[in-house]
Amino acid sequence: MKTVFNKTKNLDFTKQPLFFGEDLAVQRYDTFKYPIFDRLAQQQLGFFWRPEEVSLQKDRNDYAQLSESQKFIFTSNLKYQTMLDSVQGRGPCLAFLPFVSNPELEGAIVAWDFMETIHSRSYTYIIKNLYADPSEVFDTIIEDDKIEKRSKSVTEAYDHLINLGYKYQINPKSVDEYELKKALWLALVTVNVLEGLRFYVSFACSFAFGELKLMEGSAKILSLIARDESQHLAMSQQIIKAYLTKENDKVMNKVIKDTNKEVYKIYDDAVQEEKRWASHLFSKGSMIGLSEKLLHQYVEYIANRRMRMIGLEQKYEQSSANNPLPWTQHWFNSRSLQNAPQETEIESYVIGGVKQDVKKDQFKTFKL
Repeated sequence: MKTVFNKTKNLDFTKQPLFFGEDLAVQRYDTFKYPIFDRLAQQQLGFFWRPEEVSLQKDRNDYAQLSESQKFIFTSNLKYQTMLDSVQGRGPCLAFLPFVSNPELEGAIVAWDFMETIHSRSYTYIIKNLYADPSEVFDTIIEDDKIEKRSKSVTEAYDHLINLGYKYQINPKSVDEYELKKALWLALVTVNVLEGLRFYVSFACSFAFGELKLMEGSAKILSLIARDESQHLAMSQQIIKAYLTKENDKVMNKVIKDTNKEVYKIYDDAVQEEKRWASHLFSKGSMIGLSEKLLHQYVEYIANRRMRMIGLEQKYEQSSANNPLPWTQHWFNSRSLQNAPQETEIESYVIGGVKQDVKKDQFKTFKL
């Protein structure tokens, strides 16, 4: 029987696995088995922001002046991004949180999920400011067959883990441990791909508008979302790395070995879907500085980088050392952006950031 508060005395949570161990007890953040998860949670909380801090007044005028092909690219990406973050706005807490047995990972997942809801609110903020009738955008997201088909590959692993997990919660003995951990592993890989690859065609398009001095407010909001997604990617990477190097879970080790080909297929399916999405976006016309071919190369570049980070072989022609869209890089670092305060608000700040590099005798000679 699961409990929201484990009253077991002297429970050493540093000896518990990441998932499927004892129910969590006191939420304490003084001793860590995996300090990286607490650091990532603290960083994410320090990055807190709200979309209303960025003005979209200029974007409203810009959007009216876009060509039909540019409007198609912008709106299609906005719909797709809304779908992805609707999944991520609840997925980590629904699928992973019920089975976490590590307090710092619990805190990281809660922060992760919360920030994803900020992203969904951001898309609503953009849609409400740019479109006369927001329902015409929201109500057509699932009606778009290109988005609807892609939602299956995004949600399938999540749904399988959630449904298997419900059975496990009711009666742990009714679920095979191997199958449960296989569902967890494939969900973690799917989320790693979602956070690290599936947003990047739409990010590139949003930043391309910004490079052209169009839709700059929206581009800056997307740069903040991209900054958050890099944190979420790191969380999924660190969970995966923990299983690969530290957790010493024999059943999970077998799962990882057995699903090797399946993991590569998850990546390849995502790469092909992103390439098809890029082709779909440019089916009605192109935009300056970006093309279908460049986006295809960019998808391969990102995929190779992500695969290398979790110990997989790079499979694609575009080298992970050669970014075909180098100008996108400064958009992933919101601090490097030039801001015009009268048009879009300053957003390159961190709330609650703490730098712990002060030495014990740093202020020894300081006098008032």
